[in-house]
Amino acid sequence: MTQSKIIIAIDGHSSCGKSTIAKAVAVRFGYVFIDSGAMYRAVTLFALRRNLIKDGVVDEQKLIKLLPEIKIEFRYNPEKQKSDTYLNGENVEDEIRQLPVSQNVSPVATIAEVRAEMVRQQQEMGKNKGIVMDGRDIGTVVFPEAELKLFVTASAEIRAQRRFDELTAKGEAVSYAEILQNVQERDRIDSTREASPLKKAADALVLDNSNMGRDEQLEWVVMLINERLK
Repeated sequence: MTQSKIIIAIDGHSSCGKSTIAKAVAVRFGYVFIDSGAMYRAVTLFALRRNLIKDGVVDEQKLIKLLPEIKIEFRYNPEKQKSDTYLNGENVEDEIRQLPVSQNVSPVATIAEVRAEMVRQQQEMGKNKGIVMDGRDIGTVVFPEAELKLFVTASAEIRAQRRFDELTAKGEAVSYAEILQNVQERDRIDSTREASPLKKAADALVLDNSNMGRDEQLEWVVMLINERLK
């Protein structure tokens, strides 16, 4: 029996290239790419704009009360050949990638009510299958029935170096030590939070890409998808 479309869930640590793999897979198979990390970044941007985060502390009750005002969607950008993130109809793709959002996204993502609302929006997006999602709890919470689950990882030092190279290439003045500390702190928060902690699904396949190039990773994942589609 041949399946026409499947759900692909990609989980793993921060800055390990989950989104890069997911986006490449989506282009290869003509699937919709849903970047769950971008969704939490968009909520964080919303909270920053409303002055709900001060010195790294989130005003949780006010944010929870305002959740019904947050609608996140992804629209394909033909010029970039990828999907952009929209917050209440505004393209915020570039703004959510900047350091203020990166520094505050983990505490926002620990709020159970925020996660519940994002999961609701994600599941709505995925009803017709043919989707690729990456994040921390896609294979365990959002789509436990996904036909293919991957858990991507790499050493913290390698992930920090990749993030440093990415930001400096954009002309941002950042220090490797600061980014490494940020990566390690995000690992700690993501793995120990009460609501949907970072956890490998029992049936997920591990992809350690510490010493793998992008093309090598993509071809391995494409092979797995083709097996599931047969």
